[in-house]
Order: sequence, then structure tokens, then C-alpha cells
Amino acid sequence: MTSPLRITFDVACSAEHAFTMWTSRIGTWWPSDHSVSGEDDILVVLESGVGGRIFERTHTGIEHDWGVVTVWEPPKRLGYLWHLGRDSDSATEVEVRFVRRGPQNTRVEVEHRGWEQLGQMADTWRDRNRIGWESLLSHFVAAIQKGDA
Repeated sequence: MTSPLRITFDVACSAEHAFTMWTSRIGTWWPSDHSVSGEDDILVVLESGVGGRIFERTHTGIEHDWGVVTVWEPPKRLGYLWHLGRDSDSATEVEVRFVRRGPQNTRVEVEHRGWEQLGQMADTWRDRNRIGWESLLSHFVAAIQKGDA
């Protein structure tokens, strides 16, 4: 069994704001190099509620599904099946918790698990995603620091 990835960091905002930035404002900070198409002008969408789609839409209207929301508990917890760049039957699970530590301080806890879905490639995909998360999360933190644009 391949162990889950666990990443924890703090942001200087309320849990409500952090949850909103991760969900309905994801398109303002998600970098195009973390997409299927790699195009600069993609729209990234995370639809609210259980069953909501996570996808990118190119400027020509082509959509690439990335996952589906499985847990929707604003502003505390979000979960989704994740298959960016893979078939949906090989989706892993992502859970994000937004833990209030003060009025303007939130701990974000990310757990990415379910690597066994990927068979012999589980360790390889886990390592790739560890690198991906490390480069992605700096964009989220920068968006929080910049303020709501």
C-alpha cells in the first residue's frame, strides 16, 4: 500500500475565505502548467456541492474533466475524486480541511490518497503528485496574500 501524501500549511485569512479561494475562485490562481491542455487562457471550474465537476475549459470551449466533488462542508472540509490527465476509473482521493486557528489564520491540511487505484504505477504517480502539490500550493498562498481580486 502506498502511503497518502499529507501537506499542511497556514494562510493569513479566515477559513471561509480560504475555502472560497480553493473552490469558487480556483480559476483565479490555478496555473495553466497544471492542466491537461497546457493552454494559457484556460478556465478552471470547481462546481459547488457533492457531485460537482472539476474541469478546465479552453478558449475554444473544449472541456477536460479532472474530478468530482465527494465532500462539501463549507468552510471546513472539501473532498474530491481526482484524475487530472488520467481516466476517471483511476481517480485518487483528495481531502482538504480548513482549520480555523484565529479570525485571520487558517491551517490548510491536504491529504491525497488512494494510490492503490493506480496499480504498479502507484509510487510513481504519488511522487509526481508530491512535486505537483509543492509547486501548485504556492499559487494558492500567493492568491491569499494578494487579497481578493
